[in-house]
Amino acid sequence: MQALVSTDWLDTHLRDADLVLLDASSNSPGMSGPPVRERFLDAHLPGAAFFDIEEIKDKNSPYPHMLPTEDAFATYASALGIGRDTLVVAYDQSGIASAAARCWWMFRFFGHDRVAILDGGMPKWLAEGRKTERGEAAQAKPRNFTATARPALVRSINDVAKNIACGGTELLVDARSAGRFEATAPEPWANGRAGHIPGSVNLPFTDLIDPNTKTMLPRDQLAARLAKAGIEPNRPIIASCGSGVTACVIALALHLVHHENVAVFDGSWAEWGSRTDLPLETGAAS
Repeated sequence: MQALVSTDWLDTHLRDADLVLLDASSNSPGMSGPPVRERFLDAHLPGAAFFDIEEIKDKNSPYPHMLPTEDAFATYASALGIGRDTLVVAYDQSGIASAAARCWWMFRFFGHDRVAILDGGMPKWLAEGRKTERGEAAQAKPRNFTATARPALVRSINDVAKNIACGGTELLVDARSAGRFEATAPEPWANGRAGHIPGSVNLPFTDLIDPNTKTMLPRDQLAARLAKAGIEPNRPIIASCGSGVTACVIALALHLVHHENVAVFDGSWAEWGSRTDLPLETGAAS
């Protein structure tokens, strides 16, 4: 399944029986305006349900967005009417630049490859004058969803520490802004402890998105941005960010240029930065 679908494609296939459309928006730190759940009730794409990354996570973890168990994810997906053969399309109220990529990555992590993202999300849909709906989503008929985790797609804090100790075979790519990476801007996670994981390179996820259309950059431009950040075609990658959400935009971009040896550090800076026993660096990448 291709990772991105266009607004034209979705408008044509919106009522397909095997398609489930998800608003996967999330409230980012510092985000202004009403909560995304309220925005969903005010306007969402026709037939969409709400996929809440604040709900489907490990609620026993002290960190913001750790993966849930297979059973928990299967139960959640089943209740949304998603089965083995369902095509899942996720979108974001702010474009592609938030939790839609996390939703895409989570489905792939739990073994479901029939998942895509609406390129440009709701902003592009609205700019083209397409219809929306209000109110709660219609109750879906539950379907049988089996979640089978793919451990190769995720890294733990111990994995990251071992990678550093062994000389950094896997390149750490940090999706946060340059200010947060360099510790010159406030850090909303890790109790405000700022900096980056030693050996990381910085590639703000916003650099991979067209600021006007909110769509992902064309493949050749993505490849150029990735190469400029120091990402080599055959080197394994660990994507990191503040809490494991925008790191998935890095994973998506690499997927689009056919670089598949990519894992996400689920705890990201929220976990690493909170550990005062672990090293950090400040300033630009060394």
